[in-house]
Amino acid sequence: MHDADPCPRSSRRIFLSAATVTAAAVTSELWLGGEADAQQSAGGVALNAPYGLDTVSRKVAKHGPVKCPKIKTVIHRGTHLKYHAPVKVYEGFRQRLELMELVIKQVAVRFYGRAPRRIRHLGSYNCRRISAYPEWISEHGLGNAIDIEGFDFPRLPTKAALPAGTPRMLMHPFSVGVLTHWKATRGAAGRHREFLHALARKLIARKDIFRVLLGPAFPGHANHFHFDVAPYRLVHIFT
Repeated sequence: MHDADPCPRSSRRIFLSAATVTAAAVTSELWLGGEADAQQSAGGVALNAPYGLDTVSRKVAKHGPVKCPKIKTVIHRGTHLKYHAPVKVYEGFRQRLELMELVIKQVAVRFYGRAPRRIRHLGSYNCRRISAYPEWISEHGLGNAIDIEGFDFPRLPTKAALPAGTPRMLMHPFSVGVLTHWKATRGAAGRHREFLHALARKLIARKDIFRVLLGPAFPGHANHFHFDVAPYRLVHIFT
């Protein structure tokens, strides 16, 4: 069952702050749109363009077994970067993951001289309610979200050079984790912090990829980034 659009198209762009998410982020009446629809990003996706799940109701019965809407899902193993395990996602979300993979590669090469060999995640599709709002399903319940825990990097290729400022010990294989390195300050761990922060800022700037980006500054997200394409804009990664 779909909800009707309650707002004129000219006034449908809504951006939420962390302070208002508890009151507004779970309402199915907040749809993105407006003048930004026609703008094109470098990745070829219109900024705030209509998205296949925008008009799908997130509302469910408050009690009893949760029943998520039927959506067309695909198994994604990674196009530009691999995931430690395949993810089941809404078919339209796969393109967003592919764009994310390209951003991760770009930032990783700048900091480490090579891309990660795999992305570690905590899950994608999971038919469940939002814990604090039992009348609304999570974007995970639509296969419209992913939780990223970290990255595993291979040894630096023989003929490649470490970027300036990268400790020599990072020529060898290593792992980067949100929980372990988000607040690190020294040595290799400090470099990992710089990488994670730069990656988060880049993804925030790329509004054509995700609408919701949560991280360590948001309650319950100390160990991962949460990215989704809900019908509203919410960014809360940094304090």
